[in-house]
Amino acid sequence: MSRKFIILLILFSLLFGKTAQSAFLLIPMDDIQKNHLKAYGIAYWVLQRNLEVKWLLNYRGGSFMCDYVKEIETECVIRNVSYEIIADVQSEKILNDIAQPEINMDAVKLQKAPKVAVYSPKDKLPWDDAVTLVLTYAEIPYDIIYDEEVLSGDFKKYDWLHLHHEDFTGQYGKFYGAYHNMSWYKKQVQNAEEMANRLGFKKVSQLKLAVAKSIKSFVATGGFLFSMCSATDTYDIALASENVDICESMFDGDPGDPDMQQKLDFSKTFAFKDFTLVRNPYEYEFSDIDVTTTRKVQKNSDYFTLFDFSAKWDPVPTMLCQNHTNIIKGFMGQTTAFNKNLIKTNVLIMGENKVANEARYIHGEYLKGTWSFFGGHDPEDYQHFVGDPPTDLNLHPNSPGYRLILNNILFPAAKKKKLKT
Repeated sequence: MSRKFIILLILFSLLFGKTAQSAFLLIPMDDIQKNHLKAYGIAYWVLQRNLEVKWLLNYRGGSFMCDYVKEIETECVIRNVSYEIIADVQSEKILNDIAQPEINMDAVKLQKAPKVAVYSPKDKLPWDDAVTLVLTYAEIPYDIIYDEEVLSGDFKKYDWLHLHHEDFTGQYGKFYGAYHNMSWYKKQVQNAEEMANRLGFKKVSQLKLAVAKSIKSFVATGGFLFSMCSATDTYDIALASENVDICESMFDGDPGDPDMQQKLDFSKTFAFKDFTLVRNPYEYEFSDIDVTTTRKVQKNSDYFTLFDFSAKWDPVPTMLCQNHTNIIKGFMGQTTAFNKNLIKTNVLIMGENKVANEARYIHGEYLKGTWSFFGGHDPEDYQHFVGDPPTDLNLHPNSPGYRLILNNILFPAAKKKKLKT
């Protein structure tokens, strides 16, 4: 082999290596993205391999960018996620443009794949809950934990906790009026009572309060909490009704406290204040926090709007609201939306139907941690009933509503710094 050939080979290797190192992979999240939901899974997959991802807030719908690695490109192809390979000059221009003070964009470093847990009964299937459904679809791993794990402290090893559509008041979802003769309802009650007895509680409501307080401690020490549907308002109701019996005899064997309303302590809640309990055990509602039965919104006009936050000054809500549209199709649930008059003043409303005076998507801090509440059951199933077939997310890969859930998943991965909310 000639010396000249060796020199050329070395130069070629250096040039190729420099080119490979200088390339970046951009995952656009605007309307050209073929699969927004699986794109989040790609970002998580990259973080699992200890590689850094930049989340480009408000740039092309909240795009992701990382160093080019062939394996990442291959994974994008496998998962049908749109991507672009760009040179370092292009990457630098994007970051420089984003950094301009007059531009409402920012770049946030994602550095660690959050450890995700879902608080859910072990016999629930992924499609019983929108979060487990989209985590499964996006191929983001999670663990199922329930009362035993929470009370034993196991959940403290997680960064992010989602509350399945739980009823933390001990009233079994207030399904009694319509379903108390159904076998599935009876089984649910039996399982809950057996769990409470096994863990040393006389009533299911007492068990659920202990769980709620343990979760509150998880948030206080820096955890991230996400809840949807009835796990939002019933969580706060449970906290407010500590040491107050709000359950009637068909739920716990004895009558509720006649002065339950006057004894509520709203200082203990995360999000809501001054709400009035629905005491009728036959009514499918917990309080006036939820507006499902009072709202006058028709299906064809049921939308809510995301707020436009400053990416540089308010990165937290900006991350949580990243989307390719700021108008989101509404959807119902046992808890559909929140009465804005009953939301605490320190709570940030991120999505609302202003005409109906209802909030759909809210966020707040508690000591070192944060929480987000999202009204409704399934962003792509307008009115989900017991026994309805599961949503097929292959038909909704670009769902804006499901994107809001996945924003919350990646939020804990952001570089830890003091963020303004």
